Amino acid sequence: MVGSCALYSENKILEHIVGKTSFTMPSGPYLALFTVAPTGEDGTGGTEATGIGNYARITCPGTSWGTAVAGAISNTAAVEFAECSGTNWGVINGWALFDAITAGNMLFWGEVTTPKTINIGDTAKFAIGDLDVTLD
Repeated sequence: MVGSCALYSENKILEHIVGKTSFTMPSGPYLALFTVAPTGEDGTGGTEATGIGNYARITCPGTSWGTAVAGAISNTAAVEFAECSGTNWGVINGWALFDAITAGNMLFWGEVTTPKTINIGDTAKFAIGDLDVTLD
């Protein structure tokens, strides 16, 4: 599942590279799941699974990622959400990395290769190498 750089990140990287302003490394980052994948680089058009059952974003720290090569980086550790309980999360169609556990700025986003229905008792997870982030 390839993810693209969000507009917020693009602007921060550009301003940092030209020496306009420093870019503080985000804490986290935090992985979010979407029942409707974002359609815009600014995160618009998407519907995060927020408020459904026990869904919550999870932390994907730097130690979960490999070394960037050729403008891309992928997860080197499996990523797993809490087991779905209370209410079904629905069909997960997209994902995003944010700089905050709630709200915050979208850093990267993408669609899942194969949408997956997460019902009570299911666990959303990404195997090593499933999350690929590119600068485009």
